[in-house]
Amino acid sequence: MKSRKKTDIILGRNSEFEGNLKFYGTLLIDGSFKGNITGEGTISIGKEGIIESDIHVSNIIIYGEIHGNIIAEEKIEINAPGKVFGYIEAPIIEIEKGVVLQGKCQTQQPKAVNKIESE
Repeated sequence: MKSRKKTDIILGRNSEFEGNLKFYGTLLIDGSFKGNITGEGTISIGKEGIIESDIHVSNIIIYGEIHGNIIAEEKIEINAPGKVFGYIEAPIIEIEKGVVLQGKCQTQQPKAVNKIESE
């Protein structure tokens, strides 16, 4: 039996939300969102998702449209028919053929993890 990934929060196709959103885990937005998004985990923007937001998360997967800046601590993945209008920054950025990206793109080194040495 295959394990399924659980989505913790869903804003569906006919939903509209305005404000600041902080989440932990996984978030799917397939509706309209205006504001700021921060989170530890993965956010997915569905094909119907239209986002006007600055976003700072661990990972983001985009199929919809984003107007705003995106900073991901691990990875940004933009898939067709996705559209991004703004600055994006992450250690790993994947952009599929057919995507619209208008803005600045920057990769960064992953943050170093401090290892505690035993004596």
